Amino acid sequence: MFPNACYHLGQTVCLYPGYEGACMQYIPFLSTLVTFAFMVSVFRRYLHRRAPYLLIWAIGLFLYGIGTLSEVILGLTFSGIVLKLWYLCGAMLTAAWLGQGSLHLLIRQHGVALTLTGVLAAVSILAAFLVLQSPLSQGVSAYRINQPISSQYQSILTQSGLIILLTILLNIYGTLALVGGALYSAYIFWRKNVLFNRMIGNILIAAGAFGPAMGGTFIRIGLSDWMYVAELIGVILMFIGFRQATIVQTVDAISTFL
Repeated sequence: MFPNACYHLGQTVCLYPGYEGACMQYIPFLSTLVTFAFMVSVFRRYLHRRAPYLLIWAIGLFLYGIGTLSEVILGLTFSGIVLKLWYLCGAMLTAAWLGQGSLHLLIRQHGVALTLTGVLAAVSILAAFLVLQSPLSQGVSAYRINQPISSQYQSILTQSGLIILLTILLNIYGTLALVGGALYSAYIFWRKNVLFNRMIGNILIAAGAFGPAMGGTFIRIGLSDWMYVAELIGVILMFIGFRQATIVQTVDAISTFL
């Protein structure tokens, strides 16, 4: 989902000098609240319907929430383990697990989605091992709380070639599955002229997924703070899209995204 290995909402520019600490936590704190509210909503629906894709989506949102919560903590103090959780949960795994939930819904061949989930779980375990055992560089001493972690992590966390490769592949996989699945479902509803609310909901989900994806662009042009704003907008759009798409409780005969 999110290029350049990081995408979480974190610090934003404070307009009032002397109060940077409070302002820095505003966006990630909101993001954490929205994300966990989203996760609870999805998990409650899973308990009602017992659909595997909802459980996988809840897992993806839990990872998302851990990432944004880590951003809040890193805006208050430095912690090596929190930095690694931020990178692992947000930069590497969130997009892939959200996209995997979409594939579970859309793929109808028996056993295919389950097999892909098993592979993703194995890759996730490998990613966790690689990131958690990665050493921190001497850049830790230069860490600045009043700057976004997204602009500092590369000088602090040692990333092997395999970690970078997995990050790229997992994000591409997740983004294509999540955005592609949402747009495909919206197209199906439009073509069949049914369940207009679900068509709109899926369009919002796709648009929300593109928001965090813009984070890599903002980092490259030196606007890390705007990356966090894009991420907040993205999760809000996805949450609204989910709510919109689940207004109708009757399961349609065609392949629905939510």
